[in-house]
Amino acid sequence: MRNLLAGAVLLGVLIAAPAVADEVKIDDLVVATAIPAVQKNATIKAATAFYQFWNTGDEAVLKAAIAPSFTDHTLPEGRPQGPTGPAFASEHFRAAVPDLHVEVRKMIVAGDYVTVHMQFTGHFTGSFGQVKGQGQSIDFIATDLIKVTHGRVTDNWHIEDNLTLLSKMGVAKVSQ
Repeated sequence: MRNLLAGAVLLGVLIAAPAVADEVKIDDLVVATAIPAVQKNATIKAATAFYQFWNTGDEAVLKAAIAPSFTDHTLPEGRPQGPTGPAFASEHFRAAVPDLHVEVRKMIVAGDYVTVHMQFTGHFTGSFGQVKGQGQSIDFIATDLIKVTHGRVTDNWHIEDNLTLLSKMGVAKVSQ
């Protein structure tokens, strides 16, 4: 009985204790749950098509994959917002790396959200700004979080290893 009382007192103290100032704030927590097969299949199909677009540059595939309301939440400067943004980015990147290839290394489906870790490879034989490629091998990673609604990609948050990319292109120098 004494242990039970001590445990209850300790639990009361822990519950009543103020939050520590350096606790991380979580805006939106998504926990993977079982989803209906129809939704799962539609989500995977849309995500796969979106990355097939990045692999090929085929705008017809992009149009089938993304919603008219598509929003890029990490929009780089100079890229248009909305459904034209990915096509713009692909066209400009493929001008620098015409043989661009994308391989999805991991895809995690959690309800409407999909996290995708991918690897980009190719050769810098085109131009990037004022820099002309000399055939340098390109190999870098990126990770996206996308939201799929009614079988179409509606939102994208992305991060690319641009330092590695720009270093391999000879645009950025990393000193040791």
